[in-house]
This record gives sequence, structure tokens and C-alpha cells, in this order.
Amino acid sequence: MTSDTSLQTLANNPSCMDDYDPNAMHVAKAREYIQQFLNPVSETETLALRDSLGRVLAADIMSPANVPNYDNSAMDGYALKASDLKTQRLKVVGTAFAGKAFDDTVSDGQCVRIMTGAAMPAGTDTVVVQEKTVTDGEFINISEAPKPQANVRYAGEDLKLGQSVLTKGHLMRPADLGLIASLGIAEVQAYRKLKVAFFSTGDELVGVGQPLKTGQVYDSNRYTLFGMLTRLGIEVIDMGAIADNPTLLEETLLSASTQADVVITSGGVSVGEADYMKLLLAKHGQVMFWKVAMKPGRPLAYGKVGNAHYFGLPGNPVAVMVTFYQFVRDALLRLMGQSNPIPLAMFQVQCSQAIKKLSGRTEFQRGILFTDTDGTWRVKPTGAQGSALLSSMSLANCFIVLDDAVGNLDAGAMVQVQVLDGII
Repeated sequence: MTSDTSLQTLANNPSCMDDYDPNAMHVAKAREYIQQFLNPVSETETLALRDSLGRVLAADIMSPANVPNYDNSAMDGYALKASDLKTQRLKVVGTAFAGKAFDDTVSDGQCVRIMTGAAMPAGTDTVVVQEKTVTDGEFINISEAPKPQANVRYAGEDLKLGQSVLTKGHLMRPADLGLIASLGIAEVQAYRKLKVAFFSTGDELVGVGQPLKTGQVYDSNRYTLFGMLTRLGIEVIDMGAIADNPTLLEETLLSASTQADVVITSGGVSVGEADYMKLLLAKHGQVMFWKVAMKPGRPLAYGKVGNAHYFGLPGNPVAVMVTFYQFVRDALLRLMGQSNPIPLAMFQVQCSQAIKKLSGRTEFQRGILFTDTDGTWRVKPTGAQGSALLSSMSLANCFIVLDDAVGNLDAGAMVQVQVLDGII
């Protein structure tokens, strides 16, 4: 199910899909529903190799040659014939350097001094490392013979001519740049950058650098959103902080939807807040509002406004970051064209402190992974877990993920964690 019509049908008639309840959505089910409506960008562009870091390939890359393209030595030592390994005493007839081959053929009873990466001389198939030899003028004595064909890197050992190297939908990483460079390829085809427009809503928001009045707060959400989006290699469009004015909100929402592939807002989707955003989304879009069974981040909206995907995030700073990493991040990677985004790594460690939690909802508590005195990895909460305590996200290097079946935990209990270092 990927069409706008299906999204509109679901928004207007929730009963058309089994297990769909916009007011009591579990985390896993919410992710599942979002995935059904994602349409990745299709436009492509040609990029210089260095400019492709963090971009998604739009075409397979095939190897135009063997890598390496010649047999070469994996060690500094002496190249010889495997049949001469039992001879032990061999005459050195020359030297082979990386980039400067030994041009003659090696005969029985002979060897060539060879450096790592140098082409194997004609007639040789084995390298004995220099530490296993003793020089004697023009000769060497082998003190410990290797196995035949040892210490040789053969042509095509890494990649063979015509082999698929990287596939369409692959997110380019630093190692990939070197891999493609090793093939002599200078340009790649990639999907264009995803465009994401975002803005905050609320009369209480004030820009940084301005004095605060009673009841006002600085608009931090746009800065965390900017950071998270930039780390994903996305083209960001900051629409600012918009007051609870229906005309301004409507103008901003429509402008954002015409400029970007995705629109993200923070604030305006919680019970008790001004209902302007909900009315505007009902007027201009097809949106599923959720009360997700999670903490923090219970209010969440996903849908479309015009041709743009829409995510309405909560207004509390921590809830913005939690919902972004649990729902928006993966969706954006798929919209960028990535075939199978790697989820945030999750594994179990022992929690060093007791945790209070209500069952029936998933909680993402901020945690600190650390090594104990015995070298064992453990985790502890950062402290108070209020959704307005953005300092807890700066202190944290992981989420402690407690699913809906988990209640209060004693110190020493095993818990699941998602590592954040290197991501946020």
C-alpha cells in the first residue's frame, strides 16, 4: 500500500485495516504503517567520487578490472618457485619494488628480493618472508620454509572483472570511496539529496540571542533537528519558529510542502495544545494521528501534505529526538533511496541501577554505557527522565529501551540498549 488514495482512505476510515488504531499504536506497529507509504526519490545525478560520501547509489557499480590486477607479494621477502623450497640455499638475481617490476624470468635455484605490493616475477609463485632467511653474499639460506604459494596476493583476489561491487540503494561510506577508487572509477550515479523543511510552532518560542520574557523559552528544537538532519546528509530548509497564528501556520505549511520532499514540525500535535495544525492538516493533507504507546513522544503524526511526506513531532525537546530516531530517521533513509537502512544497534547489557517504569508502553530512557572495573559493559540512566530535560540527551550515549511488557526493574537486570554515539 503506497498510494495517496490508500493513505486518505486510512485517515478517513481507520477500520479499513486490521489492527489499525490511531489512538493506541504500539511502537513496532507505528513503524510498520509508516513504511507502507514511503516513496523514495527517483531523480539522479552524476557525482565526483569524493562528493558521493553519504549519498545513495542510483546504479550498481561493476568492477571494470581484477583487483588487484596482477599477482603481487603480500610481504617483504624473497620470491621463488615452490619447487625450490627444499633447496634452502638460493641465489638472489635481482630486486622487485612496488611500481618497478623485475623484468627477467627466475630460473631454478634462483630468487628475487621483493617488496610488499611488487609484482611477482615470471617463474615465481611463493614468497618467503625476510625474517625466515639468512643472507650470505649473493645467496640466501631459508631457515623456515613457508607453504607453497604462501604470501602471494593473486589477481582478482579482492574483486574479479565484472563482479558486482556495490548495488543500487547503497549508502556511501568512507570505505566505499577507497573501494571505488581502487577500480579507477572517478564518478558515480546517485539519487539527488532529499529536501526536508522544518519549523517549530508556539507563541512561547523565542530565537536564540533574544531576551526571554516570563513564559517564554528558546526554540532549541530547530537546532537539534538541524543537527540530526545534517548528519544524514539531507538538504535542510529551516522555516523558523511560527507563532500560533492560523494564517501564518497555513502559509508556512504550504510553502514548506512545495519546497521539500518531507516536512517536519515540532509542537502542535499534543492534546491540550492549540488545534491549528490539526485543522490545517485535515484541510490540506492526508494524515494519521497517533497516540503511540511510548514515553517520551506519545503524540506523533505522519501523512502527506501535497506531495510532501509529513511528520508532526511533539514539542518537548527530548521527545523530538526520541521520535526522530525511532520513526523519522529510518523513513528518511528509505526516502533517500537506501534499500535496507541499518537500524540503530540494539544489544543487552546489565543495568547498574534500579529503574521505575509502568508496563503497557515502550520507554526510551537516556542511558550511559560504561565499562565496569572488571571490564564488563554496563549501563545506567542519566538521571531524571523528563521529556523537557534536553541535558539528558547530551549526557547520554544510548537509549535504554524498555518494551511495553516491562515494569519496574531491580539493579542488575538485563536491559536492551541502542547505541547513539556516532549517530547523533
